[in-house]
Amino acid sequence: MNPNEPLFWLVIITAIIAVSFLVIAAAMVAMAVLVNRTVKTVNRLEEKLDPLINRASAISEQAQGIAVQGRQIAEQFNVMSGHLSTATGHLAESTALIKEEVRGIMNLADETAVMAREKVELVSRAIDSTHDRVATTTEFIQTKVIEPARELAAILAGVRRGLEVLVSPQPKPIDRSYGDEELFIG
Repeated sequence: MNPNEPLFWLVIITAIIAVSFLVIAAAMVAMAVLVNRTVKTVNRLEEKLDPLINRASAISEQAQGIAVQGRQIAEQFNVMSGHLSTATGHLAESTALIKEEVRGIMNLADETAVMAREKVELVSRAIDSTHDRVATTTEFIQTKVIEPARELAAILAGVRRGLEVLVSPQPKPIDRSYGDEELFIG
């Protein structure tokens, strides 16, 4: 492709946008994986803390104070888990939107490639047609103009020579004979 054509730059910009979307998608997926791991860790921690909280409430009043604090921590983890779940949901929605945009860009790139192929075929057909016309015109000129002109030139050259012979002065008669040595040019 020629860098002076708008189609070239359209393809370059489309490729840059596609790569950007892919980088954003990869970052979003990485964030989703980290958030998912954090949620699982929080859930495991919550599952491990619940039995401890129940045991602590049975031990004593001091243990009940500790249990109250443990429940507050568990509630904070639940709130945080809810926020992380919400963030994961938003991340999944964003990933779906990114995938949709990437599909749209890929469709646009496919359409552009098809259109470029069609234009190349059109130019190729135009070149072939022009070549055929030039060849036909050359052959026509060869057979209808150049060959008759050559024949005419040959006829005119013959006529000119004939006229030269007819119009030229008579050669002088040879009055004497020359020896071989006199004829030698050297």
